[in-house]
Amino acid sequence: MRRRSRCPGCGLAVAGYDNIPVVSWMVLGGRCRGCGSAISLRYPVVEATTAALFAAVAVRADSAVELASGLLLVATVVAVAAIDMEHRIVPNRVLLPASLVALLIWGIGDPGRLPQHLLFGLVAGGLLLVVALAYPAGMGMGDVKLAATMGLFLGRSVAPALFVGFGLGAAVGIGIMVVQGAAARKWAIPFAPFLAAGAVVGQLFGADILDWYLGL
Repeated sequence: MRRRSRCPGCGLAVAGYDNIPVVSWMVLGGRCRGCGSAISLRYPVVEATTAALFAAVAVRADSAVELASGLLLVATVVAVAAIDMEHRIVPNRVLLPASLVALLIWGIGDPGRLPQHLLFGLVAGGLLLVVALAYPAGMGMGDVKLAATMGLFLGRSVAPALFVGFGLGAAVGIGIMVVQGAAARKWAIPFAPFLAAGAVVGQLFGADILDWYLGL
């Protein structure tokens, strides 16, 4: 059974009318109705980001199958990114169901593309596995599974998605090194948010990027 949302301060279950995305947080002034404890700004930010990305996917989708796949991918990577930033984990209980549903979406909605998505799921996961084994301090198995999940959703568009993810991660890492110097080695930077950003780019613009690159 799914647990209801609760106040992080007093543990009080949040009533349905106080659990409307973004709106309830604004109406309550970012505080619990029961105890008055502050509710993190992270919640409405995640909700608003998800809504905006849903709208972008709906605009860019060319078919009902791409729409269903895109919406689920966005919901998955936003949740994983938020969890990884807060708890430093990439949860299997999010990735596994999402991966299974992705296979069902492509298998039922467009079975001709299913082999491509399976192939790129294996390729993306395998690539990240090699990186994780070579540099275990910088990447975990959760990132490997996230990349494989992205491949199942995106098919060949996972290539620009991974490129963007690695590029953002490298840029942020270099920026921290420039600012912090030797102290930067003590920083533990979660990689899933960068992969999530790449997944969004792959979903919205991956096909266009690939066509442009191959056209060169």
